Amino acid sequence: MQPQEGARPLNRLKDRWARGVPTYGAIVTMPSIQVVQVLANAGLDWLIIDMEHGPIDLAAAHAMIVATAGTATMPFVRIAWAVPWLAKTVLDLGALGIVFPMILNAGDAETTVRSVRYPPEGERLWGPFYAPLRWQQSMADYIGGANREILSVITIEHPDAVDRIDEICATPGVDLAFIGPGDLAMSMGHAGEIEHPDVMAAMARAEAGILRSQVVAGGVARSVEQAKSMTARGYRALVLGFDWSLLHRGVSSLLDALR
Repeated sequence: MQPQEGARPLNRLKDRWARGVPTYGAIVTMPSIQVVQVLANAGLDWLIIDMEHGPIDLAAAHAMIVATAGTATMPFVRIAWAVPWLAKTVLDLGALGIVFPMILNAGDAETTVRSVRYPPEGERLWGPFYAPLRWQQSMADYIGGANREILSVITIEHPDAVDRIDEICATPGVDLAFIGPGDLAMSMGHAGEIEHPDVMAAMARAEAGILRSQVVAGGVARSVEQAKSMTARGYRALVLGFDWSLLHRGVSSLLDALR
């Protein structure tokens, strides 16, 4: 591919967030190009390809990242742990953001930033053989813009993270912080009880800390009403569901209407 005249911005999300525009996405757990094509063409702003809990391997993740091409949907990948070597390969396959689970302190947050940045800002090494192809850029343009374009996305899902939310969100280079209600409830000993008063209080503390920082606030909305309430409070990235839950919800609603 011949170098283009000036690398065009790849990441449409930063501008939208800076203007206060909320964005919506879903988590994809099925190793399916077709699911990604359907969700991306439905108009979601981003998709999280789940390699933490879903049965998705690297080959499938690559195909799913490529399946977002031709749409405005930005592909993120959630890796199994916040370590640089897990982020490296999926970045080289074209992921535009890495979602890091179980961030507990500022040191963990700094690791996420260094995992997605080339030196001197980070520790990512050279080898993006396929990412420039996904984004239709030359190798030089891709590498030149990667530190600016690629997102470090952290997940707040443990009470220790809630206690340290200010130091975590003060870490330079962290772009987006999701509050994970399911894992937070689990970590607090309230498995499946995301509306337990203690869990709700912890989520409120995490929310307040993120919203008073420069980090974009992300969360999970289980209904339209909840999504509207969260965006009104300042959230700018909302998970609307998983691929399996959206499918289940759609079929269940149809059957309920027929019975």
